[in-house]
Amino acid sequence: MSSLSNFVKRIRDIMRNDAGINGDAQRIEQIAWMLFLKVYDSKELDWEMDDDDYVSIIPDESRWANWAHDDKSGKVATGDTLLDFVNNKLFPALKNITITNDTPIKKSIVKTTFEDANNYMKDGVLLRQVINVIDELDLGDYEESHAFGEIYESILKELQSAGSSGEFYTPRAVTDFMAKMIKPQIGETMADFACGTGGFITSWLKELEKNVKNTSDQEKYDDSIYGIEKKQFPYMLCVTNMLLHGIDVPRIYHDNSLLKDILDYTDDDCFDVILMNPPYGGNEKTEVKSHFPSDLASSETADLFMSVIMYRLKKNGRAAVIIPDGFLFGTDNAKVAIKKKLLHEFNLHTVIRMPHSVFAPYTSITTNILFFDNTKPTKETWFYRLDMPDGYKNFSKTKPMKLEHFEPAMKWWDNREEISIDGFDKAKRYTVKELEDKNYNIDLCGYPHEEEEILPPMELIQQYQEKRASYNADIDRILGEITSILGVNIDE
Repeated sequence: MSSLSNFVKRIRDIMRNDAGINGDAQRIEQIAWMLFLKVYDSKELDWEMDDDDYVSIIPDESRWANWAHDDKSGKVATGDTLLDFVNNKLFPALKNITITNDTPIKKSIVKTTFEDANNYMKDGVLLRQVINVIDELDLGDYEESHAFGEIYESILKELQSAGSSGEFYTPRAVTDFMAKMIKPQIGETMADFACGTGGFITSWLKELEKNVKNTSDQEKYDDSIYGIEKKQFPYMLCVTNMLLHGIDVPRIYHDNSLLKDILDYTDDDCFDVILMNPPYGGNEKTEVKSHFPSDLASSETADLFMSVIMYRLKKNGRAAVIIPDGFLFGTDNAKVAIKKKLLHEFNLHTVIRMPHSVFAPYTSITTNILFFDNTKPTKETWFYRLDMPDGYKNFSKTKPMKLEHFEPAMKWWDNREEISIDGFDKAKRYTVKELEDKNYNIDLCGYPHEEEEILPPMELIQQYQEKRASYNADIDRILGEITSILGVNIDE
């Protein structure tokens, strides 16, 4: 147990000396595939004990215990011999595993995990040292395995400052808050269609676990999650995360949620709860937009995911979704159509405005949490502005957002009242008619004293483009109203 506290530091110190590791993102990716094999090896020991006929999908010489474990006999591979084995035998063997539609998920995840994985290390002696540190983990010991789950979380958290990889990590305070407010129940299924490293799923499991009372509950708990992740690296991290959390059959799929016609979804494709932070800021190809009805076919990724969520939420189901400001104030045709559908077919009961820098340093774009359910059309929506905690100017790596920072919102949640501070609304209820009259610009209860922030160039351009599209849509709408009053047809 004592070695766990400096586990990450020991590996980082070794990898710094390897010429093949370039930056934090590659270091974490390198650790990830080794950790997966170590965790999977531990799971296979359990499966072999429970099933005398269990056969591993991994070729014998490629199983962790048979090449990575050092039995101190002096025969373990190191240096160039180890590098040759990893690069020319291990990776080809795992990438070329044969799977069929009948292959169980707990076996097929091995091939999927290694499809695009890489070994970046070039020094076989240093590689051996890293493997030895990882092999020291005793994941068969409940306490050590649980403690390592916390350490794995710290590894994932480092993604937030590891260049573009930050997009895969939502701060745990945010996922925990959303899971608490959604109130998981035994027997419900929960989905995340862009699950990254599995943060929302683990927060859901942590909250749901409180309700497990017996073996039947445990079985439903184990079968309650579903995730899709487009990119291979976070997919690998997510599967390992699930195995560490005791989910032996993680229903996590390496796929793109936007590549299926949403009109083809049936009740069997729907879920009781959806918790998500959809990717935003990206523009999708025409091919992707063709999977959506023309009025909902936005070029903005977050908009498309909102449509997927609405089509895959069960009747009476609940959802909590993180959305950037651009969705709230946008009045271009697609955004208005999506918000119309949300308000007229679903019950958007709460919008939590989050302070800036929640996702720093990955992005400075301000975000919001939409809470809605599939019970009835919206009659009224509450907006609540969560202010920056006292003593904080910005959240940062050393001063991250914590669950306790959501306490004002949690206290307000069950005893809602309108709040105004210095003449600015902090919490306010709007009828759906009032939101319609604003042409679905629902940028309400915002931050009145926000300091001017210098955004990175690409974020600045994206914000400018979103606001320009919104202004253009407003201008077109107002011109249309004026010409209609005047009886003029400007197209003639």
